[in-house]
Amino acid sequence: MIDITLPSNLPPWVQGHMERYVESGGAEGHMWDSSVVSGGLGPVPTLLLMAAGRRSGTIRPLPLIYGKTAADYVIVASKGGRPKHPAWYLNLLAEPEVNIQVATERFPTRARTTVGAEREALWSQMVSIYPP
Repeated sequence: MIDITLPSNLPPWVQGHMERYVESGGAEGHMWDSSVVSGGLGPVPTLLLMAAGRRSGTIRPLPLIYGKTAADYVIVASKGGRPKHPAWYLNLLAEPEVNIQVATERFPTRARTTVGAEREALWSQMVSIYPP
């Protein structure tokens, strides 16, 4: 498994969350207190996505709210409802083989984009986890 190097250019609340997650090996930070941001509703589950930058190749960790199906973890690349995709989603399109950490467990996985009825069902699930 890869070592995690934290970026230094993140907002302080994201930086603090990632530091707790990484330094505790996932024992802390898995449940993120979203009340620190406008519209946040309290604790939500987060995973760490470790994906390679599409230009740099550098592995960049990012904490993301997630949901779960019987077989998969679900993340949403909404960038807060903005019209453009977040850079990490573009990185996944370029290289879908990634590593994730969910609480204390780290493992490789493959990202994919959902469409149609599956996407609608997963979107509803994720909105129930984090409406903002």
